[in-house]
Amino acid sequence: MPDYRVYVSPQPTLTSDELVLSAAEAHHLVQVNRARPGDPVIAFDGKGNEWSCLLEPGAGRKIVRLRVVSQATRAALPCSILLGQALPKGGTMDEIVRQATELGAAVIAPLSTSRSEVHLEGERATKKVDKWRAATIEAAKQCGNGWVPCVEPIQPLATYLASSAVRAAELRLVASLRPDAQPLRHVLSNYRSTHGRAPTSVAWLIGPEGDLSPEETATALAAGWLPVSLGPLVLRCDTAAVYALATVRCATDGG
Repeated sequence: MPDYRVYVSPQPTLTSDELVLSAAEAHHLVQVNRARPGDPVIAFDGKGNEWSCLLEPGAGRKIVRLRVVSQATRAALPCSILLGQALPKGGTMDEIVRQATELGAAVIAPLSTSRSEVHLEGERATKKVDKWRAATIEAAKQCGNGWVPCVEPIQPLATYLASSAVRAAELRLVASLRPDAQPLRHVLSNYRSTHGRAPTSVAWLIGPEGDLSPEETATALAAGWLPVSLGPLVLRCDTAAVYALATVRCATDGG
């Protein structure tokens, strides 16, 4: 894979023979990464489409053109993972977003819950979501992910639980410290034994520092979510998110 990856939006036509980069992508490719005319570049739209290109001569600070050599469409990962993450403190959500992108999450839903210590509304919320969406693109460039996850607006837990995509997930799992929580490996193994295959869609619910309240957990369980244990140790919420996504990805990428 070439060293250079760039994001193109809005989505070009699949038969394009030339791509023009945004000013930000042009600056990053030529000024930051020091790409030179003739260098191979992979352009991607975050929806599985990729273009193998060559950087054309005459690139400036704001206008950069790529000559398309070939186009391909990358298949989505075998399991679509939706991450509902209660807002943590500080910049922890930034890291969760980056690592969730590296692990191939399809959707990242930042959640406002009763124990969330961070409360974002209005313009502050919009700016945060924009920042997280930019972080998914940068993470996708770095790791070679052709699919950029959708970062949804910050929403109440009830909105996430009621969304059609979440309700349609084959497995809906809430990380829990409850004594009746099943080990995650058992849940995934039981699903495969019952259905003869790994799940193709999994929705996760991860609490903030201090976990979800008992009432929030009860609401999720009443809606059909399964309480799962992530092991005998109490994990930070960012560690829990990575553990949850990585374990499901490992169990489902083999089909």
